[in-house]
Amino acid sequence: MDFKTALFYIFSAILVIAALRVITARNPVHAVLFLVLAFFNASGIWFLLQAEFLAIALIVVYVGAVMVLFLFVIMMLDINLERLRQGFWNNLWLGGPIAVLMAVEMAAVLSTRSFGLEAMPAPTPATGSNAKALGAAIYTDYVYPFELASIVLLVALIAAVVLNLRQRRDHKQQHPARQIAVKRKDSVRIVSMPAEKE
Repeated sequence: MDFKTALFYIFSAILVIAALRVITARNPVHAVLFLVLAFFNASGIWFLLQAEFLAIALIVVYVGAVMVLFLFVIMMLDINLERLRQGFWNNLWLGGPIAVLMAVEMAAVLSTRSFGLEAMPAPTPATGSNAKALGAAIYTDYVYPFELASIVLLVALIAAVVLNLRQRRDHKQQHPARQIAVKRKDSVRIVSMPAEKE
């Protein structure tokens, strides 16, 4: 067994253990930290497969942004853990068949009959880094779908802002124009009161 294969087995074992701890940890903060560990090991596997762009994107996007956001939200909210666990066994009739279906699908993907070494395409000669090849493909062959995806994301961002800023009766809003137009006589009142002796 060479060094690369040993690293793959180490990363895979830690990844599986961390993924199991994500769903079995009682504390949600610990679950998020185990998910960060799982992402780091998954990115190590991507590095072993010479997919540097996917490995760096996994660390920067998921660990650096999404997981940090999850961790802060979970730590700032006062979550009642007992209330979250109350209906767990009642939903087992739906979750059990879905888990079995996912296991069958993963076994089909990992089977050598469907995706064995003979089914893999021949490796192409490396002319540069994966990030360079991906950038060249995105900005030449797939430039229109890439721009269309950016427009869809921009529309979704604008829609989220507009939906959040709509008039709501249960929210108090400030009106800067009225605040600026306030005069001294509207906000200050001088009252004459008799002095009291002690």
